[in-house]
Amino acid sequence: MSIGNSPEDDRPSIGRVLQQARIAAGLTVEEISSSTRVRIPIVHAIEEDDFSRCGGDVYARGHIRTLARAVGIDPEPLVSQYDAGHGGRPAPTPAAPLFEAERIRSEPRRPNWTAAMVAAIVAVVGFVGFTFFKGGDDTPKTTQVAEGSTPNTKSPAPKTSKSVDPKPAPSDSAIAAAPRDKVTVKLSASQGKSWISAKDHNGRLLFDGLLLQGQSKTFQDQERVDLVLGDAGSIELFVNGKKVEDKFQPGQVERLSYTKGDPAVG
Repeated sequence: MSIGNSPEDDRPSIGRVLQQARIAAGLTVEEISSSTRVRIPIVHAIEEDDFSRCGGDVYARGHIRTLARAVGIDPEPLVSQYDAGHGGRPAPTPAAPLFEAERIRSEPRRPNWTAAMVAAIVAVVGFVGFTFFKGGDDTPKTTQVAEGSTPNTKSPAPKTSKSVDPKPAPSDSAIAAAPRDKVTVKLSASQGKSWISAKDHNGRLLFDGLLLQGQSKTFQDQERVDLVLGDAGSIELFVNGKKVEDKFQPGQVERLSYTKGDPAVG
């Protein structure tokens, strides 16, 4: 069994700190396991300063960071405390991304067919214009530059195409003009920090982590946004452009769902 503290260290153990922070945040072991994807037996073992079930030092450090963020505390002092009791920090390895929150894969960019069509039209217009000037009177009078237009003595200006940029992520300014065909949720940590989790209507994770005081996050989905707030009393909610007036108490854990239209808790 690995112990999180050396005998001469008077600080609370790593497991004790994580357990107290979880209880203070009003979260159960099952809720922490669900939001962090760390299995329940491993959460229990870490809170008892048993890191033997983590699968090695690299995984143990990753679990400590993940659990610390979920309960709203800084993970670095705990990681340093772990390193001090386990031979120091090893050289960086590419295993770190294994412990990052689940990210939504971006869809591959599709071919820009609009730009290709515009380029083809410009080429046709240029060829017809060249033929018109070169042929003079031999060019049939019924020749048309483009459908529904008649040729003139000047070469038509090339049409420019605007590249189709990927859809930008929702920002704070999106709240001012929230689209009616989507649900837009903005969270502002105005009263203090809070751990938050946000998912779309398919259950895919949009965000999972700590929102510090003064920070904001905005989420959009076609149908529904599901939230878990570790400290709902610290959060201001704006849904579809309107502020949610529910009075949450400090330290209160809330599970909320919002859809299109007027804010309504599901």
